[in-house]
Amino acid sequence: MTIGIFDSGVGGLTVFKSIAENFPETDLYYLGDTARVPYGNKSPSTIKRYSEECASFLTSNFSVDALVIACNTASSYAIDFIREKFGIPVIGVVVPGSFQAVKTSINKKIGIIGTNGTVKSRAYYNTIKKMCADIDVYQKACPLFVPLVEEGRINHEITDMAIKEYIGKLHSKGIDTLILGCTHYPLLKERIKSIFPELSIVDSAEAILDDIKNLDITFKESGKREIFVTDDACSFEKFAEQILGKTKISEVNIEK
Repeated sequence: MTIGIFDSGVGGLTVFKSIAENFPETDLYYLGDTARVPYGNKSPSTIKRYSEECASFLTSNFSVDALVIACNTASSYAIDFIREKFGIPVIGVVVPGSFQAVKTSINKKIGIIGTNGTVKSRAYYNTIKKMCADIDVYQKACPLFVPLVEEGRINHEITDMAIKEYIGKLHSKGIDTLILGCTHYPLLKERIKSIFPELSIVDSAEAILDDIKNLDITFKESGKREIFVTDDACSFEKFAEQILGKTKISEVNIEK
């Protein structure tokens, strides 16, 4: 089986790592659209166009059997469009994350943190409400988290202040479960847990694994891993090394 994974930038490497560790014989190709990051402040039509170009690069160059949209914003706005356009299994992070949160929450109060785009789309909110209408869902955009993670300020007092400011507002609502609605946020999971230890944290990078297992495709390949970016950003290389260790990264042009 060959899987293509794309994200607006570096955050999806947390998803890439999770899949790579759990499916060692699967060929994986990752594309980070670093030239056009972030997606979170783009219009829905632009996000769909960018997502189509990312998917086209992966499907035309590597004959992938399935696509994983690691970007929460792209999952929120473009997943149905990509499924219809390419006709292969497409897994996003919103539905698996929502399902895991509904299954986890005891008091039926769930918090969601994400980019402005993900929160504005209400994708998690609507998905959770469809699964269980009587769950209370609270959302909070956390625009400072991505730059803090990319600057390597994970264990820093500024990050702790941002966590208390953003998540404290959700915590005051009585939530017992928190969805990390951006692929950068798993890097902050331990810091969040240290400040709010009573919260159950849902990481979509882990939640999608069952969806991949359920694909009716053989998983025996050569275990190839290749990573591509649309702009040779040094921050991506630094972030990739932080998550994966020393990794070869190739730059490509995907714009039509």
